[in-house]
Amino acid sequence: MYSAPFSPAEARAARARMGLTTSQVAHSMAACGVPVHPDLVTAWEQGSHVPTEPQLFALADVLWCSATTLMGVEPRTLAEHRLARQLSAERLAYRIGMDPAAYRAAEAARRWDGDSRQTRALVDALGLSLRKLVGIMGRGEELAGHLRSAVDGRWKAHVAPVAEIVVVDETSVGDALRTMHAEFAEFSERYMGHLVARNDDARLKEVAAERSAYLHRLVDHFWELIGEVGEEPPYDAIGR
Repeated sequence: MYSAPFSPAEARAARARMGLTTSQVAHSMAACGVPVHPDLVTAWEQGSHVPTEPQLFALADVLWCSATTLMGVEPRTLAEHRLARQLSAERLAYRIGMDPAAYRAAEAARRWDGDSRQTRALVDALGLSLRKLVGIMGRGEELAGHLRSAVDGRWKAHVAPVAEIVVVDETSVGDALRTMHAEFAEFSERYMGHLVARNDDARLKEVAAERSAYLHRLVDHFWELIGEVGEEPPYDAIGR
């Protein structure tokens, strides 16, 4: 079972700001439909216990703070982004049209296999972008690997894999990869031109540095080329 991150210090500080006792917190949580004993509230603040997801959400409501505040960390995983929105896995799964078990499996495996409609609903529900989702699910390096291979080889072979990772239509992905492949080819042409002309090492090093810088920001450039398309449902998802 996934255990939500929790900061005892933030919980103590939030209760102090509200001027509540642990008994008053427990009473208010019960009024929210989540009954707990005052001793459990104390245990949370001492760090010996961690609240469940329903308890975390109720505590945030009672203390008039965000779940993120009580978590004590900026959301890093899909589960933490869900908790920050105070959504149970079942409720989120319902909103995006996915079986709860399948959604929980995605959280646990940190791999997103939802279709385009589910993906659009997910990023909307969690306030994410497609780019952010790719990073959260741990596929950033996989994407970068495809992009490096695409610019330096047969870019068409990477259109489908990249489109699957970023959940953007293949036409937009293909346009981006074709542009990047052409841009990268210019570095090779310039380098060979200087080499044939027997220009000094400084010019060759300059081109090599530009090439290295281009590769360094390959993923950033890809999303720049995708632009707003990366924030919209894939083409086939909106029936046009």
